[in-house]
Amino acid sequence: MPRDPSSTGPNSAPDSVCVLRLSAIGDCCHVLPVVRTLQAAYPNMPVTWITGKTEHSLLRGADGIEFITFDKSLGLRGLADLKQKLRGRSFPVLLNMHASMRANLASCTITAQRRIGFDRERARDYQWLFCTEQIPAQARQHVMDGLFGFAEHLGAKSRELRWDIPVSAKDKQWAAAVTTHTGPVIVISPCSSQRARNFRNWSVENYQGFVRHVQHEYGAKVLLTGGPTDLEQEYGRQIAKAGDSIVNLVGQTSLKQLLALLADADLLLCPDSGPAHMAAAAGTPVVGLYATSNRYRTGPYFSQHLVADRYPEAVQKEFGKHPDELRWGQRVRNPAAMEFVSLAEVTAKVDIVLQPGYAHPQQRRPLPDLCDTG
Repeated sequence: MPRDPSSTGPNSAPDSVCVLRLSAIGDCCHVLPVVRTLQAAYPNMPVTWITGKTEHSLLRGADGIEFITFDKSLGLRGLADLKQKLRGRSFPVLLNMHASMRANLASCTITAQRRIGFDRERARDYQWLFCTEQIPAQARQHVMDGLFGFAEHLGAKSRELRWDIPVSAKDKQWAAAVTTHTGPVIVISPCSSQRARNFRNWSVENYQGFVRHVQHEYGAKVLLTGGPTDLEQEYGRQIAKAGDSIVNLVGQTSLKQLLALLADADLLLCPDSGPAHMAAAAGTPVVGLYATSNRYRTGPYFSQHLVADRYPEAVQKEFGKHPDELRWGQRVRNPAAMEFVSLAEVTAKVDIVLQPGYAHPQQRRPLPDLCDTG
């Protein structure tokens, strides 16, 4: 039952909420069900979400949310532009779901009575100095579980695990044509696109071996996706040499097209990256490649049982410690760590999904139609 809007306690329904989460793609996918949870609890409460331009290109058109974009590439000019967009506006509540200095500075352009951020342990880059309230501390949570703390802080306890990101009919038709096949369709998004995260990438040789396995055993059609960087383009070219029925789409899809592909595919293979969480939003199984990051914190939410997890071995090699002895979320920034993930264990995970009778924990739902023209 929604809370009584006339309540005056700290968990009472505000007249409106401003959500601040600028990036990245995966984290914004985690925020959407938090917003839906708030809207389910307080149906008449307007929600404004300030996010990045790239992230907005995926979320654009989501029902019942006003989006305001922030262009981080403009630096101080971007902050001035955001301030202009918000001129004359005031919010009862700001949910600062992004603990970074850039988000801290962006929050300074927002007029709000209550400014709610993470607890001191999770409030990186001095976020607590820019907030008046903190959500309760919770140890060792998945990122999305941590974000739900904001909804719970406002009294919305019953989670609404709903990802209704709209896609145009044209993009759906395109994806349907690309994924047409008599056997399984597998998407490989081989790289974490940002240069600073190249330590997450599996080897080209392992991806080639994977392609040969799924084509020999299952007659699978393989779709390669990714961004336009030189590294991703080279991965795409090399993996495409591994067999037939490989469609190289690296650098050729928008985020909404990628979501449509993932919604139609039988499986996604990828490292710790945004597409893993887009696939989770679409209800598509994800075989995750994890050695340099902790799957219990950033793994695909509904596919933990499908993660090829060698994070404990990588942590032991890099730090000489067990993961429980490290800061939650500590990364291993050594690309050699991905060598701990073997081709055999990855194909074994895929075999689970492609066997008859497999039931994924997350139910697939049709993507809504994108009705706007913006």
